[in-house]
Amino acid sequence: MSVTAASTARAADQPPQPGSVMAGNITRSLLGYLALAGPFYVVVSLVQALTRDGFSLAHDEWSLLAVGHLGWIQVVNLILTGAMTVTGAVGFRRAVGRSATAGRWAPRLLAGYGIALIAAGIFRADAASGFPPGTPAGRPAHVSWHGTLHLLSGSIGFACLIAACFVVARMYARRGNRPAAITSRVIGAAFTVAFAGIASGTGNAAVNLAFTAAVIASSAWLTAVAVDLYRRTRRDEQQTTEAAR
Repeated sequence: MSVTAASTARAADQPPQPGSVMAGNITRSLLGYLALAGPFYVVVSLVQALTRDGFSLAHDEWSLLAVGHLGWIQVVNLILTGAMTVTGAVGFRRAVGRSATAGRWAPRLLAGYGIALIAAGIFRADAASGFPPGTPAGRPAHVSWHGTLHLLSGSIGFACLIAACFVVARMYARRGNRPAAITSRVIGAAFTVAFAGIASGTGNAAVNLAFTAAVIASSAWLTAVAVDLYRRTRRDEQQTTEAAR
């Protein structure tokens, strides 16, 4: 899948004619990866969370799924999700245009989020909170270098995602799409609060579940934005074709 995403991204570097069928197809293909990234990550993570021995959705963060003998599944999940997000960011830029504020900043922020996911997959979190089974309860007494880089990657990535929510909200507001603008701001604000809670390290079940809900909501938001741009590019292409007749 990542090889296909990379091939599509390379095709996007070729300068197609604006409004051409080929340009529209490439853009929609790229946006398709952005639409799939969130659901892919959520489904793979939830399946593991519900089936791996000793993991608790109420107390354990999804990052811990990358630890243990089956940890490679979450590692691949993070890397593929990041690759799809970066690829989708290119599609976002092509769909919105470089001249618009959202066309300049949203793709960079989304790409930053995707790269951070890849880094979080490469640098695993430290075992903690009794997971995997046999690990002492609570936070690790010593944070490893890869655990530190994992935390740093996550912090940068989530900051990029939060900022992207507000940049996209501004884009929708300028287009007069008030419901989409409000939704984007709510997602950004909710994720900020949830991330602040999880970063506090309280280990509270309510805080952990709230953060999980925020991750799922933001993933759904990314998909909704990608689908909206997908439909918009198709509509613009049809209008251009009809005008040329």
